[in-house]
Amino acid sequence: MSHIHWYPGHIAKAQKQLKEKLNLVDVIIEVIDARIPYSSWYKTTNELCNNKPRLILMNKSDVSDIELNKKWAQVISEKSCCDVIITNLSNKNDINTIISKITKLSEPITQKRIEKGLLPRATRTMVIGMPNVGKSSTINRLVKRAKTKTGAKAGVTRQQQWVRINDKIELLDTPGIIPTTQDDQFQALKLACVNSIGENAYDSEYVASELLKILISKYSEKIRTYYNFKDSEEMTIETIALKKGWILKGYLPDTKRTSQLILSAFRDGRIGKFTLETPEEYDLI
Repeated sequence: MSHIHWYPGHIAKAQKQLKEKLNLVDVIIEVIDARIPYSSWYKTTNELCNNKPRLILMNKSDVSDIELNKKWAQVISEKSCCDVIITNLSNKNDINTIISKITKLSEPITQKRIEKGLLPRATRTMVIGMPNVGKSSTINRLVKRAKTKTGAKAGVTRQQQWVRINDKIELLDTPGIIPTTQDDQFQALKLACVNSIGENAYDSEYVASELLKILISKYSEKIRTYYNFKDSEEMTIETIALKKGWILKGYLPDTKRTSQLILSAFRDGRIGKFTLETPEEYDLI
């Protein structure tokens, strides 16, 4: 079995940088990938964020299973005690809802400041999540309507700027990356499937082959239709390559190219809207 490799030094550095940023904010926006809600959801975020209020966005809902999106959102909300918004960030109403939720989450913080005799100030928030779940897209959508940057705060590098979303919210314009520290290889595999792990950490043929097995087990009809395979035909990287004509000299299947195309088609949602895990698989229901 091929393994997906982690880099402890990089992970430690990323954790330190994330904690430094988290110390600066009041409310947190956590982004997860709707195709792998469990594997992209950091289970100890409360500890990482020092129990600060947070909003969870299930992003990439346009390429995930609609019915499972609803089920996962309910489960994650119950387990995390946080509001969960299912989104693909393209809907203006979703952006307005995110801003409204952040404002509501900040109300107790503002009230405490008033009780202490401090002046009210804009709530400071930031976007966090594992790599490639849509953190930068979230920031871009939120700041698109913003007019001004408010400059660097004390203790923040000059590259980190605060953007005023409205008169009540400031957003750190650089995301916080949650390092993928899990040593569970099956979760690591699914993170690789959605491109949440650098390509140098895994073998694309292994990942594509395992992704194909998951899709055949969960969405057999859809994937067979996409690649034009009958129920009686064996679907593998090799047989897909031969059927598509992705062939090397000597009529050998081009498994490398085929693997990359399978991963690309899945990630872009061209094969279909798929979710690779269910709450039942993790005994969450």
